[in-house]
Amino acid sequence: MKAIFVGASSMAVMAAQRLLKRGHEVVIIEREKGKIDELSNEFDCGFLLGDGAKPSLLRETNPEESDVLYCLTGEDQTNIIASLVGRSLGFDKVVTKIQDPSYEHICIELGLDATIIPARTIGRHLADLFEGRDPSELSTIFRYDASTFSFVAKENHIGPVAELALPKASRVMCIYRNEQLIVPDEDEPIEVDDEVMIITHRKNLEALHEQLGVVVDDQPEEPGAKPGG
Repeated sequence: MKAIFVGASSMAVMAAQRLLKRGHEVVIIEREKGKIDELSNEFDCGFLLGDGAKPSLLRETNPEESDVLYCLTGEDQTNIIASLVGRSLGFDKVVTKIQDPSYEHICIELGLDATIIPARTIGRHLADLFEGRDPSELSTIFRYDASTFSFVAKENHIGPVAELALPKASRVMCIYRNEQLIVPDEDEPIEVDDEVMIITHRKNLEALHEQLGVVVDDQPEEPGAKPGG
């Protein structure tokens, strides 16, 4: 499999190292030449020098032949822009790292549902360890063809959970409303701005995007800001 990393952060470097040891192909995009020079002595992988949020540079990685795009720079805005560009170019899966949890709601609205917040994950893990619990990641719980899908409810989604049009083998698992967790029954009303999480068969993901109105732009404009890469 082939993984593309935007940004040579410590997280990206550690993940890339593991993937290379497991025999996967890796390409790292980084805008600092010094980092590339340093890593090229340790890693047998591809490198691209430049802004990883630019469509022209991401196209050089052949998105249609890549499996995952990891946007792991130290800048939330850069990661979000790079993720949107990568998704529009045809990457099958895009993973977005954000440090500020306030961006999470925006990421869900944009359809970036594979979002990671390292500080929150580590904090929860440490708290669980303190209380003697054995924390498990969702990736180990959802096996085989199971997957999750999240969206932010709009006006057209308002109504009881039971009336939400879902494909077969799909069910609303929980709702986050004003930072509160709701485990809904069929009569629970969905309200505007609710974050709704669905468990489903992975074959339904494309249909869910279409049914629930998560728009994917074909070609975004060139970002005008100066994001990292």
